[in-house]
Amino acid sequence: MTRKTPDLHSAYAMETPDDSRRLYAEWADEYDRAFALNEDYQLHVHTARAFVHAGGQGPALDVGAGTGLCGEVLTDLGVGPLDATDISAEMLERAMRKDIYRDAIEADLNEGVPVPRDSYSGIVSSGTFTHGHVGPSALNELLRIARPGAMFALSINAKHFAAKGFAETLDRLKADNRIKHLSLPEVCIYGDLATGENKDDAAFIALFEKS
Repeated sequence: MTRKTPDLHSAYAMETPDDSRRLYAEWADEYDRAFALNEDYQLHVHTARAFVHAGGQGPALDVGAGTGLCGEVLTDLGVGPLDATDISAEMLERAMRKDIYRDAIEADLNEGVPVPRDSYSGIVSSGTFTHGHVGPSALNELLRIARPGAMFALSINAKHFAAKGFAETLDRLKADNRIKHLSLPEVCIYGDLATGENKDDAAFIALFEKS
């Protein structure tokens, strides 16, 4: 029996950390070509550029780094040093082959990232806050490991921004003076060459500073 290749539908169906580990272990070797290239995936480019345009700098953490697509763009834009964190050891192994990261940190955001408080001047995430198991509660951990004044650029799937509680959480963090200068530009996840049923999907990029 032919084994089904992981795809976007598989990713959107994830509900638990183990779902993520299984999917990305299978997908790691083919992700850049079978998904990113074939689907004209552009979210990592938009997210990295938004981070730099907002004044983001290193040391920065690429959250949900996957195979390093966003990290490649950040590196090309002069951001560094960069660390990568992801729930998938296989994806991180692929990312580290690209020689753009200082360190790889295997971690589930819901359980915490094993680094000291105030470790990073920038936090970037492309494609992690979407249909999977990572919700807005993970923002507390990212704020813990960010230094005061750290710039954040977090892409959040537009369909789930309100439904999953991201809008409410960001508003509360702003009201509590834990973040400042919040803006939410909306971008297309895929480029003009995309043809699938998700080709018109959009994301917000949550840009803010840690107070």
